[in-house]
Amino acid sequence: MRSTRKLLQQGLDAYGLDRAKAEPLLTFAEMLLEKNQVMNLTAITDPTDVAQLHLLDCAAVLTLADLKGKTVVDVGTGAGFPGMPLQILEPSAKLTLLDSLNKRIGFLQEVCDALGLDHTRCVHGRAEEYARDHREKFDYATSRAVAALNVLCELALPMVKVGGAFLAMKSVDSDEELRQAKSAIAQLGGAVEDVRDYTIPGTDIRHRLVIIRKVKPTPPSFPRAFARIKKNPLI
Repeated sequence: MRSTRKLLQQGLDAYGLDRAKAEPLLTFAEMLLEKNQVMNLTAITDPTDVAQLHLLDCAAVLTLADLKGKTVVDVGTGAGFPGMPLQILEPSAKLTLLDSLNKRIGFLQEVCDALGLDHTRCVHGRAEEYARDHREKFDYATSRAVAALNVLCELALPMVKVGGAFLAMKSVDSDEELRQAKSAIAQLGGAVEDVRDYTIPGTDIRHRLVIIRKVKPTPPSFPRAFARIKKNPLI
């Protein structure tokens, strides 16, 4: 664990983030790997890989967007990515971790309790249903989910305030996915503001953050029921 701590500290240094936050990040990683023995949370189980491919990957978001004091909803947070590392590294942000599996939310609440993250909200719910009651309530939405961008945008953009943004973590091979999603993004009130590729410190792995600015209100007909979104995604 000492080598993992050093790796995390060096990675945070490379990003210009607070290296002291390596300790709570390690606590999160330890709790994740322990819980993973009884519940499927991550296929990545080597501590070094968790530090690089999960924690430092998510930390990159803070070098590309200013979340200080902002309200953020992490859509389909799963095991807490990117939301939990973002909350640990930027405690002034007000994070809502949203997932449809209650067991995952229970685990994340355990982490919040252990780390004293008292203002982090862990919410069990489906994104399309949660969005109906929380339209344009958040400065930012984030997602590291594997769904196609046009699907993610229909789930996330309705919750973002006009002037806010959806931060979608994607592969650097997502050019065609982005091209196919542009019409859907426009229909949902968004516009692609920037596409930023980054390298995870200590690796040669490159990932991408797509920044989609909310430029006008999302029409009230969105999001649709998930069965309709899946069957007929916006084009």
